[in-house]
Amino acid sequence: MSSEDPRSEGEAGRSTPSAPAGVPTRASGEASATSGVRLNGTRSAVSEGAGGAEAGARDPEAVIDEALLARFASGDQSAARDLTARHTPRALALAFRMLRDQAEAEDVAQEAMLRAWRIAPDWRPGGAKFSTWLHRVTLNLCYDRLRKKKGAPLEDAPEPEDPTPSVQAQLEEADGAAALRAALDTLPERQRAAIILRHYEERSNPEIAEALEVSVEAVESLLARGRRALRAALEPQRQALRER
Repeated sequence: MSSEDPRSEGEAGRSTPSAPAGVPTRASGEASATSGVRLNGTRSAVSEGAGGAEAGARDPEAVIDEALLARFASGDQSAARDLTARHTPRALALAFRMLRDQAEAEDVAQEAMLRAWRIAPDWRPGGAKFSTWLHRVTLNLCYDRLRKKKGAPLEDAPEPEDPTPSVQAQLEEADGAAALRAALDTLPERQRAAIILRHYEERSNPEIAEALEVSVEAVESLLARGRRALRAALEPQRQALRER
């Protein structure tokens, strides 16, 4: 059984529901509305089922996710829509930063959410956070696509153009943002993933360790090496700016 599967061996034979009806099959603009999502009674269900001091010590967002997974496993399709609205935008953003291809990123985000629907009936409350599990699945799907790319090594691949950049974004990219993204693309996969999770997704080192399936010490090493590599890659840019 893979590390992406939160089930115990005795639970693995249970049937799982199909992908929920009414949930977008590709990430859409509607999925970005993560704030203000109504959870259709989830918060009250959580407060009733989470129980006292133990629930108070846990991340409330993780408890909400567990309640949504349980509701979907019981046949509540609205829970799937809520979970999609909560997590698809971040999965999409992470995939795009790893792959630099919008279509591929949307496919990865879709596949990651489909895997969530499959494991929903066997999710173990109180274990790994759903958001961390989804980051791990998304990263593994990105790794698979990066390793299947044909031709030149990753560091030699041209940077794809953002399909819908704003004027302000283009101006910023002309200075440092484009150089930073290009430098990020040259990092080894795990260093890049650690940097993205820490500095773009604002995840803690223990959360990154769980997503990458390494120790916290290994995360610290990945971050240190990634930052050194980025500084070295960006030094010519800094030097050129100083000489202007």
